[in-house]
Amino acid sequence: MAVRDELVPADDRVLVAEAGAAQPAAARVDDELVVEPHRNPVAAEGLEDDRLDPAVAQRLVAAGECAQVLDARDLEPDDVGGVVRDPLRVGVCEPHAHRGRERESLHHLQYLAMSMERLEELIRDRQPWVVLTGAGISTESGIPDFRSTRGIWEQYDPAEVAHIDALRRHPARVWEFYVLRLGALAAAEPNDGHRALAELEERGWIRAVVTQNVDGLHQRAGSREVVEVHGSLREAECVHCGVRVPMEDALASLPLPPCPECGEVLKPGVVMFGELLPGEAIERAQRLAAEAGLLLVVGSALEVHPVAALPGETLAAGGALAIVNRGSTPWDSRAKLVIDAGAGETLHALAAALDMVESERPRRSRG
Repeated sequence: MAVRDELVPADDRVLVAEAGAAQPAAARVDDELVVEPHRNPVAAEGLEDDRLDPAVAQRLVAAGECAQVLDARDLEPDDVGGVVRDPLRVGVCEPHAHRGRERESLHHLQYLAMSMERLEELIRDRQPWVVLTGAGISTESGIPDFRSTRGIWEQYDPAEVAHIDALRRHPARVWEFYVLRLGALAAAEPNDGHRALAELEERGWIRAVVTQNVDGLHQRAGSREVVEVHGSLREAECVHCGVRVPMEDALASLPLPPCPECGEVLKPGVVMFGELLPGEAIERAQRLAAEAGLLLVVGSALEVHPVAALPGETLAAGGALAIVNRGSTPWDSRAKLVIDAGAGETLHALAAALDMVESERPRRSRG
């Protein structure tokens, strides 16, 4: 027998309303216990449906004392033997919504604490440690990525303003877009994730940060070994002669900032769609990944190549992979650890945990 078409165990007997029965007495009690595939026990609280119509076929519900249960997560700890994968929703009485929120928060903290233990172990056992970051760490600073429908991406199609062909066709529109993007970046500040990585680098745990982000927040947080594989908005560059100038100089010459050497229109110093990644940066990233005992991916869906192939460099050389990201990635099945959580809270907790594990680590010389 089943609840919601899911097989579940119960300590109570099961009340069965038989279709077509004319009297309530026709309903029978079935002593057969229900069984759930993973054999997780269901909360021992009984549920009573006093609105049961025996003349109509009903789904099976556990019989027993009336309880205020709308969601299995709302039960008190002493009443819970386990939680059904699809929460049991019966609608007997009004739910205690605050209980569900408290338990979700508690379960999240427990999940994060257990994840930290495993991640600490990987970091201690597998050095050197290299970090690969994506847009997920910067969205926590209020910077939407190009897949977002918020902010400036509501007004602009990436294909029209972030592609190299767009710069050739409509350079003024491209620069108009990047002026707005720079304004959004100027209001952003490094978050707990950026600061934690800078601290861990200073304490000697992290060898380098490879980032797909162009916002410079890692450097602003204090990280020094940063490889920007998608370029940076701190500079503008000439696609014809290769000259690079500070972004402030380019902005002073809008709407079409000219190259100081050849006079061609400059482009923002980021890798646009349709361009190759800078050879020196991606080659260094590949070397770091291949030499890493542990590659920790933070806030990246690992969908944009060639950066998405960096975990393969680590694994091929015998290193390990760990992932912190909201949502799945193509590399999850090959990772030693996958943490589905925010970058800031996870890295902040990790920095604190590593501080407790070993208070004295050799600090990197500034010489």
